[in-house]
Amino acid sequence: MKNILFLLLPMAILLGQCKPADKNTSNAPVSYIKQSVVDSMKIKLTKQYGDAVKTRLEKGVNQCAALWTAKDGTEKEFEAFCMKYFVGDPAKHDELFRRFSANWESMYGHFNMISLDLKRGMQLDIGEMLDVDELFGAYDPGAHFNDDFFTSKLAFVTVLNFPFYTLKEKEELGPKWSRYEWACVRMGDLFTARVPADVNVKIAEALTAADNYISGYNIYVGNLLDDQGKTHFAKDMKLLSHWNLRDELKANYNKGDEGLLKQKMIYEVMLRIIKQDIPDSVINNPSFQWNPVSNKVFKNGKEVANNPEPDTRYANLLNMFNKMKLMDSYTPNNPTYIMRSFDGGMEIPREQVEKLFTEFCSSAQVKQVGDLISKRLGRPLQPFDIWYDGFKPRSNMNMELLDKTTRAKYPDTKAFEADIPNILVKMGFKPDKAKEIASHITVDPARGSGHAWGAQMKGDKAHLRTRIGKEGMDYKGYNIAVHELGHNVEQTISLYMVDNYMMQGVPNTAFTEAFAFTFQKHDLELLGIKDNDPDKEALAALDNFWMSYEIMGVSLLDMKVWQWLYENPNATKEQLKETVIKTARDVWNQYYAPVLGTKETPILAIYSHMIEDPLYLSNYPVGHLIDFQLDQFLKGKNFADEAVRIYSAGRLIPQLWMKNAVGSEISIKPMLEAADAALKKPSITAPGKTK
Repeated sequence: MKNILFLLLPMAILLGQCKPADKNTSNAPVSYIKQSVVDSMKIKLTKQYGDAVKTRLEKGVNQCAALWTAKDGTEKEFEAFCMKYFVGDPAKHDELFRRFSANWESMYGHFNMISLDLKRGMQLDIGEMLDVDELFGAYDPGAHFNDDFFTSKLAFVTVLNFPFYTLKEKEELGPKWSRYEWACVRMGDLFTARVPADVNVKIAEALTAADNYISGYNIYVGNLLDDQGKTHFAKDMKLLSHWNLRDELKANYNKGDEGLLKQKMIYEVMLRIIKQDIPDSVINNPSFQWNPVSNKVFKNGKEVANNPEPDTRYANLLNMFNKMKLMDSYTPNNPTYIMRSFDGGMEIPREQVEKLFTEFCSSAQVKQVGDLISKRLGRPLQPFDIWYDGFKPRSNMNMELLDKTTRAKYPDTKAFEADIPNILVKMGFKPDKAKEIASHITVDPARGSGHAWGAQMKGDKAHLRTRIGKEGMDYKGYNIAVHELGHNVEQTISLYMVDNYMMQGVPNTAFTEAFAFTFQKHDLELLGIKDNDPDKEALAALDNFWMSYEIMGVSLLDMKVWQWLYENPNATKEQLKETVIKTARDVWNQYYAPVLGTKETPILAIYSHMIEDPLYLSNYPVGHLIDFQLDQFLKGKNFADEAVRIYSAGRLIPQLWMKNAVGSEISIKPMLEAADAALKKPSITAPGKTK
């Protein structure tokens, strides 16, 4: 997962990529500057600089006036400001762009470094976490950025000379823009709203509180009991929800009846977490034993009283909504967090994303692949089979042996960091390029499952924060670390190898997820374990297909919950819990029960992203689609060379980026066609192919 506990400073970029507000919205700001003053100023400047800059001039003056308030000065002062700071000469405009770009890089970069450093105590395994660590982690050094730059008028200089273009305009005009014009447009995305610093601070606090809650949500599965009072997991095993619980469930697909029993126990744990009837005493606490089916708690062999978790999960989600909603009235172009996430952040409207997901989940192929999985397992499907892992080569491998291999190879973070150049060479990078990229990445020990945090300026390093136990990095941790390394490599390419700073990055986080997925699926090869299966390509297609199917349902749930929250802004945490569970069941009944059999399960609601990374989940399935299209395109080509070419394009809008990368827009069609082809292979569908 790419970390999204980013500074609220880069959030300014998210606010800028938006569509026009509904004319009837009550949040639309009333301009302090009269239209007659605006029109007069545009005429004066056009006379001075000519029609060549008329479009930029008119946009800049209009947008400046819309953001100007009485505190910024009188109308006369507005006119004087425009006359002084509008730059009509192309050469001087270019010089202004370069000056701004260098300064943004310095500010973004240093704010990012400070924020990352202050989160060390909260996010890194560097000793006991202190109460003050959460306070430091919540501090946002960029919280006053917007206010300060409007007060100093630098924001107005930016808007006046680098105006904002709507998503529709970017789609229509973008293919004809030069790289420099695109960079100017991206600079125009920076200041489209005036969000007060105290609102940014409250949002940062909510993000930090949710992150801290999730980062400490461990279940000691070694203490789980069956109805006979027996334990089945390693004594000291503790698993973070939901990531480690899910991955342990996946790891038990090749372990017969004992593996199935463990999967059922983990499934019951997940249901307890979702319903919040999990005993509060067993969360991140090794002192008690717990039967998740009966929900009884024991200590030293005797049953003890217990209290359920007091809906803390949903209190965090509700707090996130309430804080994000504070920004709504200040972002009239995107007056809801849903719009800021999709039209703004993803630059793909929610309706388009939802259409992709519902068409995929309704396809005939999902039932066919589900039937194949049931045949391979030799039993009817269970709800937790949405995480079926049997198409991956590692599904048939000895997990204990894999753990032994990775622990010996990576006893600590230093060992993994030292091996990054070798990993990159194995991925196809030339030794000098591998060394260069690796020099910009450092590895830290994480308290949670880990994340990737990119640099925001050249000279700084991307951080790979990964979880490594006392005995070294187990296979699950290694698999996640390789995924996060993919993020770091993308972050490095799209910062250091992009032609100008304002284009650094990717269109949205789905694109970095795609790159990380590509790394992750090569994890066994990177360990020197080769897969000579002639069906590996077909199996990989089915694996990608099933992963996409699984995460699309969770994403649909995430979107529906946020829509409900906006329709019910005064909801309580208890009402929210009921809605999440009901909606999860509804989504399941519509798209999953016909395939997996069981009805009414709320299992889709287990994902921790819903609590700590609001509306981030859609980036994963879109990332799978992008990953698959990229993978198909890269066949027969050098991965490393193409990766540099494709990801050095930077922050174009998604569909244009994809056209330039592979020649077509984001689509479900290639994955559906690949699933069809795989399902026609007798070697995959023949009886006896149980995994």
